Amino acid sequence: MHGEYKVPGGKLVVVDLDTRDGVLRDVTVAGDFFLEPDEAILAINGALEGAPADTGAAQLAARIDAALPPGTTFYGLSSEGVAIAVRRALAHATDWNDYDWQLIHEPPQSPALHMALDEVITAEVAAGRRPPTLRVWEWGAPAVVIGSFQSLRNEVDPEGAERHGITVVRRISGGGAMFIEPGNTITYSLSVPDALVQGLSFADSYAYLDDWVLGALGDLGVKAWYQPLNDIATEAGKIAGAAQKRIVADDGAVLHHVTMAYDIDADKMLDVLRIGKEKLSDKGTRSAKKRVDPLRRQTGLSRQAVIERMIASFRSRYGLSVGRVTDEEMARARELVATKFSTEGWTARVP
Repeated sequence: MHGEYKVPGGKLVVVDLDTRDGVLRDVTVAGDFFLEPDEAILAINGALEGAPADTGAAQLAARIDAALPPGTTFYGLSSEGVAIAVRRALAHATDWNDYDWQLIHEPPQSPALHMALDEVITAEVAAGRRPPTLRVWEWGAPAVVIGSFQSLRNEVDPEGAERHGITVVRRISGGGAMFIEPGNTITYSLSVPDALVQGLSFADSYAYLDDWVLGALGDLGVKAWYQPLNDIATEAGKIAGAAQKRIVADDGAVLHHVTMAYDIDADKMLDVLRIGKEKLSDKGTRSAKKRVDPLRRQTGLSRQAVIERMIASFRSRYGLSVGRVTDEEMARARELVATKFSTEGWTARVP
């Protein structure tokens, strides 16, 4: 069995192993990381050898830590990263390069239609009728997108939304509210087979699926990092937030979508969103205006140029062919708009 895991902000860890009589055998850990002293790699292999095959990642990491020689130093590696690679090997997880990725980047669409397309496309990936897909959104109207479990009245000021002509929609994933203006926002979705995140905890899957965009931002000169659970941050402030939804039907799939601030009208946002003191307190700031630092200021590039470079970065890593929403997918999405995403019953399901 073979498992790979890219440590967030670090290096690739590769584990090859077998199982016999319910325990790990012939364990070999490799990768492009740095490790001192040399004999530490033998200690890591030895710590994993003979471990029960159902041992969790935390317990595997503890076995590794207990076996390391005094003064061991990791560079681009962690005991947790090795443990996750082991779990991915045991789960027969796939890798990014195992797939033929498809790009969807189509003209602007309504907020409700975007919500529906996320659900439809991810379900198609789960059913095996569509390859893993990167969908870059173009917004047809300003919007507030609230999380699946958020209270509508607690998150949105209806008078402010009406004053600025902003539509409120609810997505299928959890997380917080997103303030959207078409020219100021970059949004994308990854719809991926469940096998890609096998062996990862829910929290680890966020970092894993965000890793490519951290590289893309680095190519743009923006030093960014994953900030648990679902933010992408820089020294200048937060620039993006992610959310996920798991589809359990068929072979399973994961929807991972990210909204990035290219620019932002902070005064308008505060007139529409009800951002409480409790929410700000865990971000270490007193002002919502300081929470988001737009990409326009950090890159000096146009929104379109940022998107084009992000797509090029993904393509250079994993390959990416140009696709489209099929007629059948669009028909299903429009049906969901009419029956779900544009209805009061869905949008206000948590009043």
